[in-house]
Amino acid sequence: MKPSTEPLVTAIQANPPGPVRWLGQLLLYGLFGLFIGVFTQWPPYHPLGKDQALIKVSVARLGQPVGECRRLTDEELAELPPNMRDPVRCPRERSPLSMEVHVNGTRMLKRVAEPGGLSKDGAAAIYERLAVSAGEQRISVRFNDDVRPGARVYEHEASVKLAPGQVLVIDFDAEKGGIVLR
Repeated sequence: MKPSTEPLVTAIQANPPGPVRWLGQLLLYGLFGLFIGVFTQWPPYHPLGKDQALIKVSVARLGQPVGECRRLTDEELAELPPNMRDPVRCPRERSPLSMEVHVNGTRMLKRVAEPGGLSKDGAAAIYERLAVSAGEQRISVRFNDDVRPGARVYEHEASVKLAPGQVLVIDFDAEKGGIVLR
């Protein structure tokens, strides 16, 4: 049997793009651009009404441990392997975060956020958006990150004047004394 001398791959010759193809492509790109341009402007989107303001609650933090640390006895330490003989044992689980927000005496938010993680030892987060009418508002916030009896409950009350479209953020900053309105 004699080997074939014909090429294995045959080249496909494409017709060079002519003016009709260029015009068709230009028309399709133009229609696509028009479609995108129309839907970036229409329908108009207004996240708030003309006379509304927004209160954002944004807190993410580790809650306090659910229990107190305790000192292990000498017998308990002797039962442990040498590399695990820490004389103090603390619980891993963290407290959930709980928050209440009242605006002009009306409760707008009551939320409890559980800690993350398999052992409930991660951070918990509260994020909410509250639309309120613009103008003078009396805001009262209660926050707790500790379920132990007698734990401190952070409270903050303030009167703020909100302009239409203004965003007020409620946060928690332990270094600044607790609840912060900005």
